Amino acid sequence: MRRRHSLTALVAVAALGLTACGGSSGGGGDEDTIRVAYQRTAQFTQLEDVLEKAKSEYEAANEGRTIELVPIEAEQEQYFTRLALLNRSPSTAPDVIYEDSFQVRSDAAAGYLAPIDDLLEGWDEWGQFDETAKQAGLGDDGQTYGVSMGTDTRGIYFNKQLFEQAGLPTDWQPATWDEVLDAARTVKERLPDVVPLNVYASRAAGEATSMQGFEMLLYGTGDELYDADSQKWITGSQGFRDSLAFYDTVFSEELGPDTALALDAALGSRVATEMLPQGELAIAVDGSWLPGQWISGENEWPEWEETMGIAAMPTQEGQDPGRTSMSGGWLLSVGSQAADPQAAFDFITVALNRENTLKYNTENSQIAVRADVAQDPEYLDYNPSFEFFSSLVPVTNFRPATPDYSQISANIQAATEDVATGAATPEEAAQAYDDGLVAIVGEDGTQAAG
Repeated sequence: MRRRHSLTALVAVAALGLTACGGSSGGGGDEDTIRVAYQRTAQFTQLEDVLEKAKSEYEAANEGRTIELVPIEAEQEQYFTRLALLNRSPSTAPDVIYEDSFQVRSDAAAGYLAPIDDLLEGWDEWGQFDETAKQAGLGDDGQTYGVSMGTDTRGIYFNKQLFEQAGLPTDWQPATWDEVLDAARTVKERLPDVVPLNVYASRAAGEATSMQGFEMLLYGTGDELYDADSQKWITGSQGFRDSLAFYDTVFSEELGPDTALALDAALGSRVATEMLPQGELAIAVDGSWLPGQWISGENEWPEWEETMGIAAMPTQEGQDPGRTSMSGGWLLSVGSQAADPQAAFDFITVALNRENTLKYNTENSQIAVRADVAQDPEYLDYNPSFEFFSSLVPVTNFRPATPDYSQISANIQAATEDVATGAATPEEAAQAYDDGLVAIVGEDGTQAAG
């Protein structure tokens, strides 16, 4: 059953947003104060570090101006919810927003973001950003609504020490889905106190379920969610059912976390800060950013290089190109109700200048989208995982950049959770997804898989 937010919870969230804004008047109010809303969690503090640095630099160069940082302490889905609540009122709407690339089109269409094309024309560093990064900030109207902070890819982390104990190769590179499952089965048999495999599977995990989980599987089948040529969503996909069948195998054979943990919104944080470092989890399908917190900070883990192996996610049967990945990324955007859009944009240019982008891309294990950062020896030498995750870019896939994607993503999460908990078979969950898809985009917005 879908989670429902109680009135009390919503009021509490709204109060949190108002309190976090320090009582300032918000967009359209105090032109001398720029409020910057962003996500912070126990495992994700790198953004706050660079924003604090940019705050000091901006205020030093702009006497009388104040940057007010508004951290939203929440996992991803809760972050989106709280940010939406802030954006609903001019008194709480942020001037600068940390924005997920898949939300840009829907948030721009909802009127939360301001177009910045005119402002970008006066920024001489915009030419450093690659074209894919620029596309990430486009709205349906073709205007730009954000500046990319970096991108990412996804692969498979595995604990080499646990693999050695289980008699598995420490240079493991699975060629098919079955080889992933077989390794998990071996861990379950020989290391019964270890969780063999984590693939995000719940509504609570939000986009991690859609992107690190389901879509890592689906795009390895050769099928897709959306036909870009016809601009229609696909129903009746065999690859969709096969991806759900993978989840069914993981959870019916007890190869994944127990149900309570799998449904925990904090699972992503626990995987990165507890389960992998403490040897509680053998295999994790996850993102390129994980090593960033292991290199430095409160979650520093000096032994990670010797302990963790990284492999590419294989295609279903090993068919070309043999491996697959998903990419996304986040941006900094100007809020539509910013009191002074130029000042808000100027802060973004400080936060994402060469020096600060280098800091953020290294510390948060981001694949650089500024050419001057991507070529910097300091960036290339900082993290030994950069070379591997950058090598996945040629085989990576991107989510459909449509305003209705977020609704369809929630539909994917419902299907995976229903299979993981045994509430539905893969076939039933796939049919429920198709029915939900038609309800969202209409019959004319869908087409049967070819």
